[in-house]
Amino acid sequence: MKCPYCGYEESKVVDSRSTEDDMAIRRRRECLSCSKRYTTYEKIEDIPILVIKKDMSREYFDKSKIINGLLKACQKRPVSRMQIETIASDIEKQLSNQMLTEVRSEYIGEMIMESLKKVDEIAYVRFASVYRQFKDINTFMEELKSLMINK
Repeated sequence: MKCPYCGYEESKVVDSRSTEDDMAIRRRRECLSCSKRYTTYEKIEDIPILVIKKDMSREYFDKSKIINGLLKACQKRPVSRMQIETIASDIEKQLSNQMLTEVRSEYIGEMIMESLKKVDEIAYVRFASVYRQFKDINTFMEELKSLMINK
């Protein structure tokens, strides 16, 4: 780590502590040449995940898209913002833990539906109706029947 003041490459760590969100380590350093102090942050490098969409185009994974979809499905339902954000964070963690660099959008959609099914069945059906693009009332009824059977 080069000193931002004199460019010397060696320093000593004077203080080290976690940031408030525990996502990084803050280190106070002192340059061994000019004795000036500066702060560095160390954090885990995120591996970007690409989402393969239905048309085979690719875009970066965006947790906010999951949150927006869940907000629409859970509108006027007894599902808190905290529950929605927890679902989105859990899905993001699962994808990261699988060390995937690319994932199909269908896989993410299924993960969302599995989580919603446990939280609120009406929100699940709302999300499924948009996600699965039910063609007619019969397909919709089949989904409802499978929900009732698997209860």
